[in-house]
Amino acid sequence: MELLIVTGLSGAGKSLTMNVLEDIGYFCIDNIPAGLMPRLVDFAQQGENMLQKVAVVLDVRGCRSAADVEAALDGLDRCGVNYRILFLDCSEEVLQRRYKETRRIHPLTSYEGVPTTRAIAMEREVLRPLFERADFVLDTSLLSPAQNKERICSLFLQEETEGMVLNVVSFGFKYGLPKEADIVFDVRCLPNPFYIPELKPLTGLDQAVVDYVMSFEESKELLRRIQSLLEYSLPLYVKEGKSQLTIAVGCTGGKHRSITFARLIGQFCTGLGYHPALHHRDAGRTA
Repeated sequence: MELLIVTGLSGAGKSLTMNVLEDIGYFCIDNIPAGLMPRLVDFAQQGENMLQKVAVVLDVRGCRSAADVEAALDGLDRCGVNYRILFLDCSEEVLQRRYKETRRIHPLTSYEGVPTTRAIAMEREVLRPLFERADFVLDTSLLSPAQNKERICSLFLQEETEGMVLNVVSFGFKYGLPKEADIVFDVRCLPNPFYIPELKPLTGLDQAVVDYVMSFEESKELLRRIQSLLEYSLPLYVKEGKSQLTIAVGCTGGKHRSITFARLIGQFCTGLGYHPALHHRDAGRTA
């Protein structure tokens, strides 16, 4: 049985994630009490109930302390259960805005009678053991629902033979680093198409922008050096047992140079035998 524990901050997108997982073949269970986790596994593995792919949500609704979380995970370890953990993270500012927009209340605000800011801090502490053991960490702060769905599919619809899920993300430094990034390349040192009037409204998805960015010898040399580093290091990550690797490529606004390089890096990794998922986080921003 393949067990996926979905966890993370309230408001970070667990409900949407479970909907996506259900669509791609997981048997999904929301809001399970921590103490019932080993029993659930026993049920899922018995006779006619044998389930192949199970996703369960374990969060502050089912465990009130880090000790509860540790006990649940220790119980799974004692039973010899193989499981993976997906942790959905989000910035406090975005969570606060989401709660205002949806007019929903944080679970710990209801249970403990504390304001949302305090509830988020308490939740992080409760879920700390899950964050520290997480196989996948996905920051949804700047992801639309469609982008979130795409990321989940790219993580869990990969071929089993890949060995490591590889993501290549373009972004703008002015909007912040992707929290899930393992390797970050900064291409702000290259000539910027933003200052070319006919290229400004375009993105690195347009060939004219690619041609401009890659017309400079320093761009070609930087790409060669990045490719050399990845050709050497990616097999080392696989050997080390890394299950997910995110390569982030950033420029100022995330529209021109970063997208160009992310696409070229993705093509290069495909040539190495990987199956990278490409995401252009800030391509659609208008400000």
